[in-house]
Amino acid sequence: MDISLIISNILNPPVLFFFLGMTAVFVQSDLEIPAPIPKLFSLYLLFSIGFKGGVELIKSGITQDVMLTLAAAMMMACFVPLYTFFILKIKLGNYDAAAIAATYGSISAVTFITASAFLTDLGIDFDGFMVAALALMESPAIIVGLILVNLFAANREQDLEWSEVLKEAFLNSSVFLLVGSLLIGVLTGEHGWEVLEPFTQGLFYGVLTFFLLDMGLVAARRIKDLQKTGVFLIGFAILIPIVNAGIGLGIAKLIGMSVGNALLFSVLCASASYIAVPAAMRMTVPEANPSLYVSTALAVTFPFNIIVGIPLYLSGIEFLWS
Repeated sequence: MDISLIISNILNPPVLFFFLGMTAVFVQSDLEIPAPIPKLFSLYLLFSIGFKGGVELIKSGITQDVMLTLAAAMMMACFVPLYTFFILKIKLGNYDAAAIAATYGSISAVTFITASAFLTDLGIDFDGFMVAALALMESPAIIVGLILVNLFAANREQDLEWSEVLKEAFLNSSVFLLVGSLLIGVLTGEHGWEVLEPFTQGLFYGVLTFFLLDMGLVAARRIKDLQKTGVFLIGFAILIPIVNAGIGLGIAKLIGMSVGNALLFSVLCASASYIAVPAAMRMTVPEANPSLYVSTALAVTFPFNIIVGIPLYLSGIEFLWS
């Protein structure tokens, strides 16, 4: 792997502000970001990337390449929780194994956005329809995780309310806003982009940077929870993203994705949800321990991906595509 890519990635302002947030917690600074602001910024990021993706999708059209990419995204979102569940069952109970498997089957929009900024800095093009792949990978893992719970947790006392599960999977705020913005981008096209560009493009990088500052604060506070997860889960949180990215790269090569699209697809496969899936699991699988599935995704996999993972996956692509 090209070490200069890691150094270049670390020296990006958003990543440095992520470290600044972590440092603030470690040195016990009183730095705090009022709760509504990170929520507002996360909504802005989802709105911007969804809208841009819709505009790019209508420009590229629904081609065979687009359909293959979306089908591959859906397949990985279902496959990852299935195989990781049985790995996790080696050390964990059914509830925790299913919740963590669902977490790693879903995706992190912030990791995807960071990878997009990384590609932009390097001048590598990617297609806007990758946002549609992101949107499609949010929900299937929740459904698969709950099916696993019901298949393997025979003594579960609480009946599963599928209406609530489906509502959380498809209508939670992040999925709803992302898909809605994508559709509005499709409907308004270039005209809509020209109208909103100062807001959706000009502010994007600064908002991402400030959002990662908050993520650094949250991740550092979660590090204490890693004491409960043990070596097995910490190793899982680092190795499984690499394996999933490798599978993603193989699929991307097979269906002929460009370098930029392949990186974004591998990042989607390698990332883990720390917002949508934990919210769904907390409601529908209260028997699972949130400190396990949140801390592994947020305090280990997320920083690993934005610091080492993204440059590592790009190095793999450069090797395979050369």
